[in-house]
Amino acid sequence: MSSDSKSPIKTEGKAVIDSAAWMFNIVTSVGIIMVNKVLMMKYGFTFATTLTGLHFMATTMMTASLRWLGYIQSSHLPFSEVMKFVVFASFSIVGMNVSLMWNSVGFYQIAKLSMIPVTCVLEIVLDKIRYSRDTKLSIGLVLLGVGVCTVTDVSVNARGFIAASVAVWSSSLQQYYVHHLQQKYSIGSFNLLGHTAPVQALFLLIVGPFLDCLLTNKRVDAYNYTWTSLFFIALSCIIAIGTNLSQFICIGRFSAVTFQVLGHMKTVLVLILGFLFFGKEGLNLQVVMGMTIAILGMIWYGNASSKPGGKERRNPPPISNAKPDEENNRLLETDDPNGKV
Repeated sequence: MSSDSKSPIKTEGKAVIDSAAWMFNIVTSVGIIMVNKVLMMKYGFTFATTLTGLHFMATTMMTASLRWLGYIQSSHLPFSEVMKFVVFASFSIVGMNVSLMWNSVGFYQIAKLSMIPVTCVLEIVLDKIRYSRDTKLSIGLVLLGVGVCTVTDVSVNARGFIAASVAVWSSSLQQYYVHHLQQKYSIGSFNLLGHTAPVQALFLLIVGPFLDCLLTNKRVDAYNYTWTSLFFIALSCIIAIGTNLSQFICIGRFSAVTFQVLGHMKTVLVLILGFLFFGKEGLNLQVVMGMTIAILGMIWYGNASSKPGGKERRNPPPISNAKPDEENNRLLETDDPNGKV
């Protein structure tokens, strides 16, 4: 069979896997948000940073178990690279929480939206990516739609602006670095999580209780734990394993910008589910219009970025120094990191 006849099959297979990876991310991301809403709103467990530390501890236990069982092959990632990633990721989590404390909800949402243009800048500068006019306009339409949905009161102060800037840049760098490490070292999502999750868990479980006490004036050790609240904490940790893994898979298969743009579909779904399960008082014409604009923008982005010239690298990527046989063996262990939308 010729390579031409194989090409459509490979393309179709990649599309199926891409769709499955994205659905996995959407289901786990929306699921963990809804579980955390119940945990925080109904049971008063408002210790978000500590909870994130528990998420990474659960992820560490999962990757360690799979490695012990032989489902994950050993891999090498320089410790300096691990520490760079952990610094970006930790500043992202802490920065977002502090930004929410020091800024209005409206400015916090604007800061989150600004992650898309910041990530675009990173890809343009570091990866020499070029975007077509339609791709740029579709990104702008998504930003407009989500902004109409979520941005209400907007007020900002100096320290809040600094916290938001740190959060946005560190979050963008963290997501860019996920894709960069998978590409550079031909390392799969499970392996990358196995390298980074233990250090993130350690850092957040040390810093988290103090930061949460600063943000909420409550101590996590003084919380009135019940069997029900413990069940929701455990459920949140279990879902977080899928969320962390699916994030790494999606960014590895696509790119940080695509992950950000399509990720706002989760924002729309969370709004819809919030109206269904937590009351409809926030549902109005403005929100519905914003959702519609955002969805149209996502459809446009998917179409524009997939066309020739919609999003492409100006210079070919550097050739790996690995030997061909070693390179092929390592690529077989990855989640097809070169499959990029």
